[in-house]
Amino acid sequence: MYEVVSWLLEIFSAMFQGYCLQYFFGSFQEGRIRNRRIGGLAAAVLYGVLRLGVGFFLPKGYTSFWVIARLAVILCIISVAVLVFYRAVGKITLFLIVTFMAVGEMSFFLAHMFFELGNHLFRLWDWCLGNGYIQSLKFYNFVVNITIIGNQILFHVTGAALLYFTMRKIVRDYREKDYAIHKTELLFILTPGLAGLMVCTLLRVTIDTAESGAPELLYDRYPSLIVIVPVILLLLLFSIVFGVKLFQDMICWNREKSSRIILENQVGSLQEHMREMERVYSGIRGMKHDMKNTLSVIMQLAGGKEEELQAYLEELNQAMDRLEFRFKTGNTVVDTLLNMKYHEITHTVPDLQMDVEGLQFPEKLFIQSYDIGIILGNALDNAMEACRKLKAKEPDAEAFIYISSFQKRELFFLKVENSFDGRVVRKPQNEFPVTDKADRENHGIGLANIKSTAKKYQGTMDFKVKGRVFILSVMMKNEKED
Repeated sequence: MYEVVSWLLEIFSAMFQGYCLQYFFGSFQEGRIRNRRIGGLAAAVLYGVLRLGVGFFLPKGYTSFWVIARLAVILCIISVAVLVFYRAVGKITLFLIVTFMAVGEMSFFLAHMFFELGNHLFRLWDWCLGNGYIQSLKFYNFVVNITIIGNQILFHVTGAALLYFTMRKIVRDYREKDYAIHKTELLFILTPGLAGLMVCTLLRVTIDTAESGAPELLYDRYPSLIVIVPVILLLLLFSIVFGVKLFQDMICWNREKSSRIILENQVGSLQEHMREMERVYSGIRGMKHDMKNTLSVIMQLAGGKEEELQAYLEELNQAMDRLEFRFKTGNTVVDTLLNMKYHEITHTVPDLQMDVEGLQFPEKLFIQSYDIGIILGNALDNAMEACRKLKAKEPDAEAFIYISSFQKRELFFLKVENSFDGRVVRKPQNEFPVTDKADRENHGIGLANIKSTAKKYQGTMDFKVKGRVFILSVMMKNEKED
């Protein structure tokens, strides 16, 4: 019975490792098989079968040669499974392979510690038999067999649990899975895994010792290692997990820093354009006033004697009345931004329909104009880029941007709708759509900037897609701060 249970546990362990492998790699890389479930199942089964084959064909010895050979074979198995089922390209693949191997080895040895502690129960049963607490030899054999089976189950379940929860923690902490990792960063997150792998290799080589020609476990010769080794392995395991978390935090800090720099540049640009637009507004108002007076004098002098001249001057007077900026909402920052962006987009999309009739602001607006400008600026940049791409693909397609807003109690709502080609690339772990620009570190943060600005006013941002229309909604609290 022990042999049957042992084989079943070996099969369970190998297949569960296969499951962890497909979960780990599938969270980072795109599968070659479209059906994710079938691809994951195939990867798990292939790895499990190959792993069982390693245990069956390779000797159980712990000499240096066989330990290194075993690690090399496992490395090949993982690489084959990854290359067959995943589009494994890039530096991140090396990190995934090394980390999976290291966590698997450390989980094995940590589980082995529990196994060794469980072996001490046999001494308890021997003591009970010797002191008459167990009187039946049959019952003694039964208890020993149950302990052996229970110890094996504990060993495999503990190893599987450590492997799974560590993989799950790494997957959750590694949020920026599309980030293009650099060589120095790769070395930073690889080092803990490599160190753990080397320690486990050392343990496999030295775990069996010999005293006067008799085999002896290292733990029997140095009992303190039962405590020291697990502590070292746990520290190495934590270093892998926290190394990943620290790396991801560094990416977020750098991204926030870049985002702040972009926001500062946007504010500076808005201020500069506002000053320029104020000068233009003042110049046009003065010119319009002077011209209207001049036209009025000329028309009086014409006195109706020259009908053609008077008709021409009346038409010119009407043209002066129309000499205004295209968009006027009453908010200087918003007017500046809308006219500037419209002038910019009409160079590439001359037939763009831009409607801001629904954009209205309450009389008492406690949201800073600069923050509204940041939100509208990023939203317009995204909408304009989407319209450009649409017209590049389909020149006859209708390109439009509609902006509207309204106040409901203390909440201010802003909505931007724009046409686009209908293609949105999203990944399960990402909150926002993935940018298709090459420089992903400095692009694709417009929606993040909008959400960050909305949070200043206890607000939020949401977006949805209706066919080929992208709808961005922003909600903010419009109330005076105490």
